[in-house]
Amino acid sequence: MKFIVEKKVFETLGDVCFAMVAVSNIDNSKKIPEIDNLLDASVKECETYFEGKKVKEGQEVSPYREAFKKMNINPNKFMSSIEALLTRISKKKGMPSINPIVDLGNSVSLKYRLPIGAHDLDSNQGDFYVRYARPDDYFIPFGAVEKEDLEEDEIVYASGNTVRTRRWIWRQSQLGKITEDTSRVMFPIDGFLDNKDKMILAQEELASLLKKYFDCQVQLGWVDSSNPEFEFEV
Repeated sequence: MKFIVEKKVFETLGDVCFAMVAVSNIDNSKKIPEIDNLLDASVKECETYFEGKKVKEGQEVSPYREAFKKMNINPNKFMSSIEALLTRISKKKGMPSINPIVDLGNSVSLKYRLPIGAHDLDSNQGDFYVRYARPDDYFIPFGAVEKEDLEEDEIVYASGNTVRTRRWIWRQSQLGKITEDTSRVMFPIDGFLDNKDKMILAQEELASLLKKYFDCQVQLGWVDSSNPEFEFEV
């Protein structure tokens, strides 16, 4: 299986890059208290950090806001996933526990203030792409059953003609969501060369924690304009 970023995406977003974590042989059906504790700790640390601050003015989200502008997306109307997550935490709305895999990804995402997606690989239609939307693509919003129209020239995460994330890192689909039956997952950590060091730290920590709590197989990769593909076996 491959994760491939279309050349045109780099032409739009410049030094965008992806730290990849692919895992298999996961048992996501059992509660893991240690992961609950990690998520709680990350939430509390973020609450303290953003006390009296505006998330949208922070250096953590500014590169993503600028990227959205390059895609002709208003970042005030459509916040990147990491800005939306941090904004929720800064308002002390907390972070609900969903399941161990999602909770672990969210805990690392909050700790490093980086967007980290999680895609169920058992439901994919072949290779994953970050590319511009096509006329036959379709998207089903999280929690919905009806298809949603996409905009022309929209950068998406896609597998086959199913869009897994709209507006690059704005909102994931119902298709490919992580459930208790999930056994294979792809975690993309999206960023830029300017925060590459932090991306690598998040990638290494996520991989280490996955091995520790799930005793699973983990493969790491890096994707950028000079290396637009990551091939992995799961």
